[in-house]
Amino acid sequence: MAETSYDVIVLGSGPGGYVAAIRCAQLGLKTAIVERELLGGICLNWGCIPTKALLRSAEVLLLARHAKDYGLTLAGEIEADLAAVVKRSRGVAKQLNQGVTHLMKKNKIAVHLGDGVLTSPTSLTVTGEKGAEKLSASHVIVATGARARDLPFAPADGKRIWTYRHAMTPSEMPGKLLVVGSGAIGIEFASFYNDLGAEVTVVEMLDRIVPAEDAEISAFLEKSLTKQGMTFRTSTGVEALVADDSGVTATIKGPDGKASEERFSHCIVAIGIVPNTEEIGIEKLVDLERGFIQIDSYGRTKSKGLWAIGDCTPGPWLAHKASHEGVTAAEAIAQELGTTEVQPHPLDRSAIPGCTYCHPQIASVGLTEAKAREAGREVRVGTFPFIGNGKAIALGEAEGFVKTVFDAGTGELLGAHMIGAEVTEMIQGFTIGKVLETTEAELMGTVFPHPTISESMHESVLAAYGRALHI
Repeated sequence: MAETSYDVIVLGSGPGGYVAAIRCAQLGLKTAIVERELLGGICLNWGCIPTKALLRSAEVLLLARHAKDYGLTLAGEIEADLAAVVKRSRGVAKQLNQGVTHLMKKNKIAVHLGDGVLTSPTSLTVTGEKGAEKLSASHVIVATGARARDLPFAPADGKRIWTYRHAMTPSEMPGKLLVVGSGAIGIEFASFYNDLGAEVTVVEMLDRIVPAEDAEISAFLEKSLTKQGMTFRTSTGVEALVADDSGVTATIKGPDGKASEERFSHCIVAIGIVPNTEEIGIEKLVDLERGFIQIDSYGRTKSKGLWAIGDCTPGPWLAHKASHEGVTAAEAIAQELGTTEVQPHPLDRSAIPGCTYCHPQIASVGLTEAKAREAGREVRVGTFPFIGNGKAIALGEAEGFVKTVFDAGTGELLGAHMIGAEVTEMIQGFTIGKVLETTEAELMGTVFPHPTISESMHESVLAAYGRALHI
């Protein structure tokens, strides 16, 4: 079997893998990418993007149902056509998949479709429609991502027990839906199906929903979604899940230790991820912790020439983190291969924003107030409600607030936490501020445009120092 050689081979074409490949090609490296399914990986095809397409349909539905609040009259009752909503979402995913295919051609990146298995740190065999191919390179980047974690006693069947992937292409509309887990994925699908008319119950083992967020954000979100009709059970676990032709019977154990059986039409399991590091020949080449590949801040593993990025490495498990790691690894590889024009920077995990696209939206970056205090920081905290923001009121979206956390001594921006309309588009302002090592002085001195919801960001900073103008 003839062997094809490259400077860099990327195993996996998700938002980490394909971005790494493009950056390698931009730096003049002969690059190949190996993908077993669809270019773009989970994010473009089954994750971030098609999910947002679904949520956009739900958002438009909600706006239409509240047309009278905006002085508008609908000719008739508006209804959700689930099949059409899903079809639109799949069309968006297909368009982006084709876009990645174009980017591979544009950047002259060789694409090998099939299952890749490492035979050494810098070589692998790809088995696909063309049979078996041997590939080698000076460097290999593993970007194999992750998949949804099943409940050990009730694996997803795609009929009554779903993962996010099944929930994106449902064969029928759930009547009474159980969502296990209240992280970003669980809450987004809970919000989507609730908006479309399902009766939704969310079960969370910890004492509050979206537990990674600031406690005030969690409390506000639970109150808002409860008002929208959802039911939440925190400090609660699912002990058993039995599916049959007509639904699912769940044994749910509450905080009092008592268990009861309840009936649902469907269940979405959103309890985390499992890294795709099995059966790729990597076990003896890297250090693994719970299946995740251990790397340095540039993506290097313990084997020379072998790198890893994205969801198969330690978290946070976010597409934009994977893409950033891909660029960092590509530039570090180019530097090792003699390119002098690049100066790769290690990933700063404290400046990675997180976004959840329920209604209202959530966005955050940096430390929560509790984490800052646990770290021994004396803090100043500012909060500004959307009800004090003219643009939010004009949009009919006055529900929400912005919270900022500063070091009381230095003025360092430690964290920012937001809930409400369009906050996922605004969080980048605070993220840039953290990267630039901004203090409260620069943020106070910045002119924010009017009328925008982003003025709430400015006001929250002012509030931390007793200078808020509109509350």
